[in-house]
Amino acid sequence: MWILGVNAPPTGWHDTAACLIDGNGEIIAFSEEERCNRRRHSLYRKPLSAARFCLRQAGIDAADIDVVALGWDSEQLYPRRFDDDAEFLAYAVGLDFGDRTPEVVRVPHHQAHAASAFYASPFPKAGVLVVDGHGENESSTIWTYEDGAEPRQERTWQRTASLGYAYDAASTWLGFSFLNAGKTMGLAAYGRARGLAAPSLVDLDGDDFRLAVAPLAETPGRATADTVKEQYETVVARWRERYSAIVGADGPSLPEEQLAADPRAVLVAWTAQRVIEKSVTHLASLARKAAGVDALCVSGGVALNCSTNGTLPGPLYVPPVPHDAGVALGAAWTVRPPGPRTGALSPYLGTDVHGPDFVEGRPPLDTSDLVRSDLDTDALTELLLHGRVGAVAQGRAEVGPRALCRRSIIAVPDSAEVTTRVNTIKNREQWRPFAGVTRPGYGARLWERQEHLSRYMLGAARATDLGRTVAPGVVHVDGTTRPQVLHGDEAPAVGAVLDRMEAQGAPPVLLNTSFNDRGEPIVNTAADAFAAFRSMELDFLVLGDELYRKKHRTEAGR
Repeated sequence: MWILGVNAPPTGWHDTAACLIDGNGEIIAFSEEERCNRRRHSLYRKPLSAARFCLRQAGIDAADIDVVALGWDSEQLYPRRFDDDAEFLAYAVGLDFGDRTPEVVRVPHHQAHAASAFYASPFPKAGVLVVDGHGENESSTIWTYEDGAEPRQERTWQRTASLGYAYDAASTWLGFSFLNAGKTMGLAAYGRARGLAAPSLVDLDGDDFRLAVAPLAETPGRATADTVKEQYETVVARWRERYSAIVGADGPSLPEEQLAADPRAVLVAWTAQRVIEKSVTHLASLARKAAGVDALCVSGGVALNCSTNGTLPGPLYVPPVPHDAGVALGAAWTVRPPGPRTGALSPYLGTDVHGPDFVEGRPPLDTSDLVRSDLDTDALTELLLHGRVGAVAQGRAEVGPRALCRRSIIAVPDSAEVTTRVNTIKNREQWRPFAGVTRPGYGARLWERQEHLSRYMLGAARATDLGRTVAPGVVHVDGTTRPQVLHGDEAPAVGAVLDRMEAQGAPPVLLNTSFNDRGEPIVNTAADAFAAFRSMELDFLVLGDELYRKKHRTEAGR
């Protein structure tokens, strides 16, 4: 049995994705469409290339698919838009399924989010909290999941009481897209560091919460896409008006590159961040109480808020793809849950860097402008210890928005200046932070312990005195970092360098950020890696088991 999970139009209109599982619930392949079509967030595009990748990885054809699971109840939001499932699949996915149309299972959006978190976790039972912009009729939900039992929805909050909407409003007030909420989170840290008093825009009341911007009256009956869009625009506008009233301005007074120096911009970001932190902390407590266990899983777009995740007590698990791309996996697992699990999900489920570009019969990629050598860990370590900044593209790509050392830019973070250089290389604002990666034993010395969040770089942790001393390049203005702990040979090149650094007496920690230029998705294939390497001021590229440098740099002795 083959089940293809998708986040796809018309309901899933951003971060489209495809995931293939077999009859045992085992993941064969998972990819976000943006990695394939090279269009950030893949707005309004079906996950056709991602689905084709999944089929290639399994060695099957579209006609072999038994079920297509969609992470939305599309029939509710778009009633009577399609005559039958065959027409729907042609629009949503685009594969040619032949004469046999697979069964289509429409999984409610928040249930798909919840399944993607619980079944990826190591927990046999957990409370599951889903918080995002909105699902079909809700913005926050609480669930109880247990192996071998049907999931139980415990609580739900309506769309217009959305924490995601409150954060979207702050992001757009700041001049960002709602898809750039990570920038808002990074800017909010300046408010925390400066001890700003953020006005309280949420009241916690027993087993509920109330936002300062009152929810709209819900439209009777099941919402349609038009209703959801209208409510979103109205609620976000009200939140923006509230932020404007707090700071006495309708937008920042400085350009994006200088927002950290704009006190109004920092206060808006910090105010929105406090709304999320206070509310999610309260909801997390309610989820644990409802499930009767301490184990907690969190998913939905708001679960990408690393600063909030880092404030929650454990045991806590956030999957590597908590945002909308992850419902492709959750929808598939709702149809066929996985068997017994021995640990958390491996995130390395995407395209092999040597896959599509190294097919027999295709001409090799042109590297005549580069100097190639076999990868040598000692040589790579020396480059890094001498201040070089480079990129790594090895093996199957990690899924989700965080690069986890298989599609990463790396550097030694022994000074604050490295932050400036890497932000310049990536064409990012200089006020934005970076994350660090190390091995488990040393990580315990650098920052507060995170049992699961540091596996996928999804939680902020306060740096220790040692962390601030040896790795200032990955410590943000508020004294936190967003760490990754690398186990075993999950990312061979980076792991080997960390081990060699430790053997040489150097602090085994590296700056780790995604391998992509501004406005680009994370690189996927070898062709993507070479293109990004050439366009950015990087010193070296590790591609598989090879090391590449630029001729003009080696000739200049750099």
